[in-house]
Amino acid sequence: MGKAYTLGLYEKSMPSSLSWREKLQAAKEAGFDFVEISIDETEEKLKRLDMPMEERLNLVQTMNEIGVPIRTMCLSGHRKYPLGSNDPKICARGMEIMQKAIQLAEDLGIRIIQLAGYDVYYEDSTLETKKRFLQNLKKAAHMAEKAGVLLGFETMETEFMNTVEKAMKYVTLVDSIYLNVYPDIGNITNAAVSYKTDVLEDLYIGKGRLVAMHLKETVPGKFREIPFGTGHVNFEQAIHTAWKLGVRKFVTEFWYIGNPNWKDDLVFAHNMFSQILNRQNPAA
Repeated sequence: MGKAYTLGLYEKSMPSSLSWREKLQAAKEAGFDFVEISIDETEEKLKRLDMPMEERLNLVQTMNEIGVPIRTMCLSGHRKYPLGSNDPKICARGMEIMQKAIQLAEDLGIRIIQLAGYDVYYEDSTLETKKRFLQNLKKAAHMAEKAGVLLGFETMETEFMNTVEKAMKYVTLVDSIYLNVYPDIGNITNAAVSYKTDVLEDLYIGKGRLVAMHLKETVPGKFREIPFGTGHVNFEQAIHTAWKLGVRKFVTEFWYIGNPNWKDDLVFAHNMFSQILNRQNPAA
């Protein structure tokens, strides 16, 4: 049967100058099961959505040759082109990004697209932006249903959707089995501290709708580039709770910021989380 879970590696934990073959190979050498592709708001990453079919097929072949696939997508491009924008052109571009991301997922064999939980990012959130966000989310869910690709909200660092509970509001309103929650344990830990709530209780609110989990370290008020083990996230408890709630797909989220020994960081992250995950299923 093998392991009862899969552990993935966030693409941005490796130098961006590497080819896909090199990234997948590095993930394999560190022991990871799959890689999470980033489609962020930079034009360089958004261009991936227009990848020619030949390039898509080559990438699938590379995954097969190396034995490490790309199985999840972090779609943060909606930060620049949010689904709730007051500008019809930005909204239209956001929907186009959604459509193309689902198509890319279908072609590459990606199972889960992590959506940024923002109605807007560079504009003020209003009742109108929230209504538009919900309308467009319903359309996005229909696209996902047609393709058979799961969408999961990332719990973000902003007030709009920084808890599982807030994400579940939209999951309930859209009411599609294809729209779920893909929580970031670092972000929801920060939210729990600032709201004086229990992060594990927050996870329970997503029961039955959690598709995967981002394993990211944070400290109060800081959301990026905190090395594992130096922040305040209780990964042992979080993983234990997520496991009880049926989560079996986890992604280590951290960033390459110029460390020449970045491959050691990959091995460290893999070993740290494999040990915790292996303790969840002693009978396997």
